[in-house]
Amino acid sequence: MKETILLFHIPEKEKRLKIEMALFPLHVRLKYIMQEDYHQPLGVLAGIKDAVPAEGSYTGEDLPDTMIVFAFFSDSRLNQALAALRKSGVGPLSYKAVLTPTNQLWTAPECFAELRQEHEALN
Repeated sequence: MKETILLFHIPEKEKRLKIEMALFPLHVRLKYIMQEDYHQPLGVLAGIKDAVPAEGSYTGEDLPDTMIVFAFFSDSRLNQALAALRKSGVGPLSYKAVLTPTNQLWTAPECFAELRQEHEALN
């Protein structure tokens, strides 16, 4: 599968532009996820063929901060993408995840909640 980055809740145009410019040289697919699709499993959003889509649409709240999910990246390519984001000056992106067999079944709010718990435990 093609390296894909799922981007959630990036309301600032300048922040979106910095992310795009940082990642453009890596030729990865950027996919902006709309709030109405937050109920879909991350695997569906990333394009996993066997992933089962959820019915209906999301009616909950927006995520409180930006979240990025990296799908189908090797370790070296992930490190390149992270370095490019750091170098871009986009600011701290605290909520980042790599798509796994476990979290591919989660929705965006579930993944965000898990990332938030991890951050709180570390701090």
